[in-house]
Amino acid sequence: MTLSTKIIIGQAHGFHDASCSIIDTNGNILFAEQSERKTGIKHDKLPYEIPEIFNYDNITVFYEKPILRQLRQFISGENIRKITKNYDYYIEHHWAHAASSYYTRQWKEEPVCVVIDSIGEFDTASIWYKKRKVWSLKYPCSLGLFYSSITKYLGMIPNRDEHLTMALASFSNYDNDLLTNMTDLIYSNLHKGFPDKIFDKYDNITIASTAQKCLENEILKIMQRARKYSEYLCYSGGVALNCVANTKIHSLFKDSWIFPNPGDAGASFGAALSVLDKHIKFEHNYLGTDIDRKINPKDVAKHLLKYGVCGIANGRGEFGPRALGNRSLIADPRGNVGEKIYEIKTRNKWSPLAPIVLSECFDKYFEGPKNKYMSYVCKVKNSTDHLKMIKHVDDTARVQVIYPDSPSVIRKILEEWYELTACPILINTSLNNKGKPMVNNIEEINIFEKNNDIKVF
Repeated sequence: MTLSTKIIIGQAHGFHDASCSIIDTNGNILFAEQSERKTGIKHDKLPYEIPEIFNYDNITVFYEKPILRQLRQFISGENIRKITKNYDYYIEHHWAHAASSYYTRQWKEEPVCVVIDSIGEFDTASIWYKKRKVWSLKYPCSLGLFYSSITKYLGMIPNRDEHLTMALASFSNYDNDLLTNMTDLIYSNLHKGFPDKIFDKYDNITIASTAQKCLENEILKIMQRARKYSEYLCYSGGVALNCVANTKIHSLFKDSWIFPNPGDAGASFGAALSVLDKHIKFEHNYLGTDIDRKINPKDVAKHLLKYGVCGIANGRGEFGPRALGNRSLIADPRGNVGEKIYEIKTRNKWSPLAPIVLSECFDKYFEGPKNKYMSYVCKVKNSTDHLKMIKHVDDTARVQVIYPDSPSVIRKILEEWYELTACPILINTSLNNKGKPMVNNIEEINIFEKNNDIKVF
């Protein structure tokens, strides 16, 4: 089969966060979006319906090898999940993850690729060098299943609320005895979670803090093993969404790259790239449905100055779980306007609000990795004392850095805001109500405005 003049469609579906990614054989990125943005069902697992414009002669590729997954499900006593649609290619799940970062990195040096998630076919963590798997951790031992099980034990929803476990972990030091116990439990089968009351002598903060420390320790071991292959890291898999752990390993390598959609949804992108098998130019992740509305950034800045909060729904949607300016709820970080966001999203007060900052002003306010995808946390300097809403209890923030070449309208809005207020920072969170995906069409925008009495530009 020749790849010339073809469209490559990568698909991920069947478990959670289904998605579709489309590239052409010249390496151009055409489209990438999660199913939830089209169906309105958060973390939807059903296949993405291919846009008609791409529904012609193409190459299709799936993000795992179903026969191997079914074998594992049979061995472990799970319900066997069958894939009814036929694809041209079936890519090993962890290579689909690895490929998403490997083929989109910005440097030429040969990297080591690390994948850590809940589970692929049998692998739960793996190391890849020169496109070859050189090490793996097998089911049932799984860092991803461990952290999801902790999330469930704390009364939250696994595969959705892990970021809340991470936020809760910042409130207290870990317990050494519990850490030893948890470390042993990683090597047991946690597919159905922890037994009831196993940690009952500890409060939720201690459990979350110790689980985060346990996760970081185990990730560090894998990264030290990977460091033997290269000083350049490509990192992916659902566990790579843990920005606190990411920051702890950042200094181990000369440079590192985390694909901005590292979980299962991003694996559809890696699946397509694995068939293309060449490096592509990846400049941003605004790759989804286009909401083409004219916005005057000056008007947005003036509205924020008067009302303190508004929504932005403009341009192509972000391919990934984090709003980065095109599907964002933004607010004045000064004073207590952020309280309105907690109310709109019925959000726990211990869950921090993230800041956006102009790249040229980053060093004045923050210390840490400069990243435009919120992949890391940074220390907040004392100069932000008047911006208390962006600072978590441990004096950190998950910062989005906006560069002058950003294709998002949020850059111009932030520039206008800086001009009006001398403050180069805004609060940024996703434009959605709790339990719903980010808005992705005019009807959803209108509903959000009506339900929340918030202007959406």
